[in-house]
Amino acid sequence: MIQEGSKAPDFTLPDSEGKNVSLSDYAGKRVLLVFYPGDDTPVCTTQLCSYRDNYTEFTKRDITILGISLNTVESHKRFGEKHTLPFPLLSDSGKTVSRLYDALDFLGMSKRAYVFIDETGTVRLAFNDLLPVFYQETRDLLAKIDAMKPGQ
Repeated sequence: MIQEGSKAPDFTLPDSEGKNVSLSDYAGKRVLLVFYPGDDTPVCTTQLCSYRDNYTEFTKRDITILGISLNTVESHKRFGEKHTLPFPLLSDSGKTVSRLYDALDFLGMSKRAYVFIDETGTVRLAFNDLLPVFYQETRDLLAKIDAMKPGQ
């Protein structure tokens, strides 16, 4: 994973509507990048729905969630609508951003991971896990964010 404390690399990817979204669009804001292997797979669906189910906890903390996988724009559109995901899903079909954030496994598939970027554009948390317990992961992630002090 990308090194905590490093500057988050900027990127531009299309969302599920085909509109380009850049990390720099969120300059001065807190952003959670959620990398996941694939749309409509059992584990990834559980992972993304966990973020959906806790979405208000993230918005209360002024955190924008961006889901990123290697799937197409069309796949993201179907997946997001089917599961009523309230955050953008970005298509990294060229694997550019996944490489920048070291979120690819040795086979070139997307890792299940998250990267939390603070208001200064610094990577504060970077975590990946093969078999996360989503409720625990989300609760632990929010607790870690709550415990952070600015510039920590």
